[in-house]
Amino acid sequence: MYYLAQVNVARFKASLNDPVMKEFVDFLEPVNKFAEESPGFVWRLKDEQGRSASYIETPFKDEMMAVNISVWEDLDSFKGFVYGSVHSYFLRNKKKWFDMKGTSQFVLWWLPKGELPTLKMAKDKLELHEEKGDSPEAFTMRAFYDQNGKLLNL
Repeated sequence: MYYLAQVNVARFKASLNDPVMKEFVDFLEPVNKFAEESPGFVWRLKDEQGRSASYIETPFKDEMMAVNISVWEDLDSFKGFVYGSVHSYFLRNKKKWFDMKGTSQFVLWWLPKGELPTLKMAKDKLELHEEKGDSPEAFTMRAFYDQNGKLLNL
């Protein structure tokens, strides 16, 4: 059995204590709590205090890079949270808080049940996707692969 893992990496427009980031920061914990209570949620990357992964030092050279990693039971539960909850507001308004001209990356992959993704694994998946494009090992919603490596039409 496999779970769906995702990583998204984007560059903040300002530090988290900058007034430009206030709305985003104010809703980090409530949105993350909502994710954790959503059907199909399995796990998310947190800092040592249990806060958002936005506070974690990333393996990327730019200290303004934010990384988010989560694991979901399946595509429907992931999509339900991302597009069918309060999270969709932040997705639609990402230009307020993120530099859309900079590096912004998103990739999905199937993870054996019981395993948890690491920052290194996430970075490796992003690099694999950058090198090869969508493949059964690292893909996006544009070219979604099932657990058996079959390309699906979403």
